[in-house]
Amino acid sequence: MRWSELERQQPRLAALGRERLIEPGVVLVGTIRRDGMPRISPVEPLLWDGEFWLSMLHGSFKAADLIRDSRVLVHGIVTSRDGSAGEYKVRGRAIMEDSLDRQRGYADEVTARMGWKPEPGRFHLFRVDIADVTFIRYEDETGDQFVARWPDGLEFVRRGTSATSLGPREPHHEFLAP
Repeated sequence: MRWSELERQQPRLAALGRERLIEPGVVLVGTIRRDGMPRISPVEPLLWDGEFWLSMLHGSFKAADLIRDSRVLVHGIVTSRDGSAGEYKVRGRAIMEDSLDRQRGYADEVTARMGWKPEPGRFHLFRVDIADVTFIRYEDETGDQFVARWPDGLEFVRRGTSATSLGPREPHHEFLAP
Protein backbone atom coordinates (compact mmCIF):
# COMPACT_ATOMS: atom_id res chain seq x y z
CA MET A 1 0.00 0.00 0.00
CA ARG A 2 1.18 3.51 -0.78
CA TRP A 3 1.22 6.22 1.92
CA SER A 4 -1.38 8.17 -0.08
CA GLU A 5 -3.69 5.15 0.22
CA LEU A 6 -3.30 5.22 4.01
CA GLU A 7 -4.10 8.96 3.97
CA ARG A 8 -7.23 8.33 1.90
CA GLN A 9 -8.48 5.36 3.93
CA GLN A 10 -7.35 6.37 7.44
CA PRO A 11 -6.62 10.12 7.55
CA ARG A 12 -6.29 10.35 11.36
CA LEU A 13 -3.85 7.44 11.51
CA ALA A 14 -1.86 8.90 8.59
CA ALA A 15 -1.75 12.35 10.24
CA LEU A 16 -0.45 10.72 13.41
CA GLY A 17 2.18 8.97 11.29
CA ARG A 18 3.35 12.30 9.87
CA GLU A 19 3.65 13.61 13.42
CA ARG A 20 5.46 10.56 14.85
CA LEU A 21 7.58 9.46 11.86
CA ILE A 22 8.26 12.46 9.64
CA GLU A 23 8.34 15.52 11.91
CA PRO A 24 11.12 14.27 14.22
CA GLY A 25 13.31 13.82 11.12
CA VAL A 26 14.63 10.38 12.00
CA VAL A 27 13.14 6.90 12.43
CA LEU A 28 14.55 3.57 13.48
CA VAL A 29 14.60 0.95 10.74
CA GLY A 30 14.68 -2.75 11.51
CA THR A 31 16.30 -4.98 8.90
CA ILE A 32 17.56 -8.56 8.87
CA ARG A 33 21.32 -9.08 8.75
CA ARG A 34 22.97 -11.76 6.63
CA ASP A 35 23.30 -13.99 9.72
CA GLY A 36 19.55 -13.69 10.43
CA MET A 37 19.96 -11.36 13.41
CA PRO A 38 18.02 -8.08 13.51
CA ARG A 39 19.69 -4.73 12.83
CA ILE A 40 18.26 -1.40 14.06
CA SER A 41 19.50 1.76 12.32
CA PRO A 42 18.53 5.44 12.26
CA VAL A 43 17.29 6.73 8.89
CA GLU A 44 15.81 10.02 7.66
CA PRO A 45 12.28 9.42 6.30
CA LEU A 46 10.46 11.41 3.63
CA LEU A 47 6.88 11.45 2.38
CA TRP A 48 7.00 12.44 -1.28
CA ASP A 49 4.84 11.83 -4.31
CA GLY A 50 2.34 9.77 -2.30
CA GLU A 51 5.02 7.35 -1.10
CA PHE A 52 7.00 6.71 2.08
CA TRP A 53 10.74 6.88 1.28
CA LEU A 54 13.94 5.88 3.07
CA SER A 55 17.41 6.76 1.80
CA MET A 56 20.65 5.24 3.02
CA LEU A 57 24.34 5.75 2.53
CA HIS A 58 25.74 4.05 -0.54
CA GLY A 59 27.18 0.69 0.50
CA SER A 60 25.73 0.76 4.03
CA PHE A 61 25.00 -2.51 5.81
CA LYS A 62 21.34 -1.60 6.37
CA ALA A 63 20.91 -1.02 2.62
CA ALA A 64 22.62 -4.35 1.89
CA ASP A 65 20.19 -6.00 4.31
CA LEU A 66 17.20 -4.58 2.39
CA ILE A 67 18.65 -5.48 -1.00
CA ARG A 68 19.01 -9.07 0.22
CA ASP A 69 15.69 -9.23 2.18
CA SER A 70 13.21 -6.41 1.59
CA ARG A 71 11.24 -6.93 4.82
CA VAL A 72 11.41 -3.78 6.93
CA LEU A 73 10.04 -2.35 10.17
CA VAL A 74 10.04 1.43 10.53
CA HIS A 75 9.59 2.61 14.12
CA GLY A 76 9.10 6.17 15.31
CA ILE A 77 11.44 7.56 17.94
CA VAL A 78 10.28 6.97 21.52
CA THR A 79 11.29 9.92 23.70
CA SER A 80 9.90 9.11 27.13
CA ARG A 81 9.57 6.03 29.29
CA ASP A 82 5.89 6.56 30.18
CA GLY A 83 4.68 5.66 26.66
CA SER A 84 2.08 8.42 26.51
CA ALA A 85 3.34 9.76 23.16
CA GLY A 86 3.01 6.28 21.72
CA GLU A 87 4.85 4.06 19.29
CA TYR A 88 4.13 4.32 15.56
CA LYS A 89 5.25 1.36 13.45
CA VAL A 90 5.13 0.61 9.74
CA ARG A 91 5.82 -2.89 8.47
CA GLY A 92 6.26 -3.70 4.83
CA ARG A 93 8.76 -4.19 2.05
CA ALA A 94 11.48 -1.75 1.01
CA ILE A 95 11.48 -1.54 -2.77
CA MET A 96 14.80 -0.28 -4.17
CA GLU A 97 14.53 2.66 -6.55
CA ASP A 98 17.62 2.91 -8.73
CA SER A 99 16.23 5.11 -11.50
CA LEU A 100 18.46 8.19 -11.71
CA ASP A 101 15.46 10.33 -12.67
CA ARG A 102 13.60 9.21 -9.54
CA GLN A 103 16.72 9.73 -7.42
CA ARG A 104 17.10 13.25 -8.87
CA GLY A 105 13.50 14.06 -7.96
CA TYR A 106 14.06 12.71 -4.47
CA ALA A 107 17.31 14.68 -4.11
CA ASP A 108 15.58 17.89 -5.21
CA GLU A 109 12.82 17.31 -2.65
CA VAL A 110 15.33 16.61 0.14
CA THR A 111 17.28 19.75 -0.79
CA ALA A 112 14.12 21.88 -0.67
CA ARG A 113 12.83 20.42 2.61
CA MET A 114 15.91 19.42 4.59
CA GLY A 115 18.67 21.67 3.32
CA TRP A 116 21.18 19.05 2.18
CA LYS A 117 21.70 17.63 -1.30
CA PRO A 118 21.99 13.90 -1.88
CA GLU A 119 23.97 13.04 -5.00
CA PRO A 120 21.86 10.86 -7.36
CA GLY A 121 23.48 7.49 -7.92
CA ARG A 122 25.49 7.82 -4.68
CA PHE A 123 22.83 6.68 -2.20
CA HIS A 124 20.33 3.86 -1.86
CA LEU A 125 16.70 4.86 -2.18
CA PHE A 126 13.83 2.66 -1.03
CA ARG A 127 10.08 3.10 -1.33
CA VAL A 128 8.19 1.40 1.50
CA ASP A 129 5.34 -0.81 0.30
CA ILE A 130 3.22 -0.67 3.45
CA ALA A 131 1.71 -3.92 4.70
CA ASP A 132 0.73 -2.85 8.22
CA VAL A 133 0.56 0.29 10.38
CA THR A 134 0.34 0.01 14.17
CA PHE A 135 0.04 2.72 16.80
CA ILE A 136 0.35 1.80 20.48
CA ARG A 137 0.17 4.23 23.37
CA TYR A 138 0.08 3.79 27.12
CA GLU A 139 -1.71 5.72 29.79
CA ASP A 140 0.82 5.96 32.60
CA GLU A 141 -1.71 6.59 35.38
CA THR A 142 -3.82 3.51 34.64
CA GLY A 143 -1.38 1.25 32.80
CA ASP A 144 -3.90 0.95 29.95
CA GLN A 145 -2.57 0.09 26.48
CA PHE A 146 -4.38 1.53 23.42
CA VAL A 147 -3.78 -0.12 20.03
CA ALA A 148 -4.82 0.74 16.47
CA ARG A 149 -3.80 -1.47 13.48
CA TRP A 150 -4.45 -1.00 9.80
CA PRO A 151 -5.38 -2.63 7.44
CA ASP A 152 -6.61 -5.16 10.01
CA GLY A 153 -9.04 -2.49 11.19
CA LEU A 154 -8.37 -3.41 14.81
CA GLU A 155 -8.66 -0.84 17.56
CA PHE A 156 -8.86 -1.76 21.21
CA VAL A 157 -7.73 -1.03 24.73
CA ARG A 158 -6.19 -3.49 27.18
CA ARG A 159 -6.70 -2.27 30.72
CA GLY A 160 -3.74 -2.33 33.06
CA THR A 161 -4.30 -4.93 35.77
CA SER A 162 -0.92 -4.43 37.48
CA ALA A 163 2.35 -2.62 36.77
CA THR A 164 3.33 -5.43 34.40
CA SER A 165 0.04 -6.98 33.23
CA LEU A 166 -2.78 -6.19 30.84
CA GLY A 167 -6.34 -7.46 30.69
CA PRO A 168 -8.23 -8.72 27.63
CA ARG A 169 -8.99 -6.57 24.60
CA GLU A 170 -11.96 -4.21 24.84
CA PRO A 171 -13.37 -2.26 21.89
CA HIS A 172 -12.05 1.29 21.63
CA HIS A 173 -12.33 3.87 18.81
CA GLU A 174 -9.93 6.79 18.56
CA PHE A 175 -8.01 6.79 15.26
CA LEU A 176 -9.53 4.43 12.70
CA ALA A 177 -12.35 5.58 10.48
CA PRO A 178 -15.17 3.04 10.02
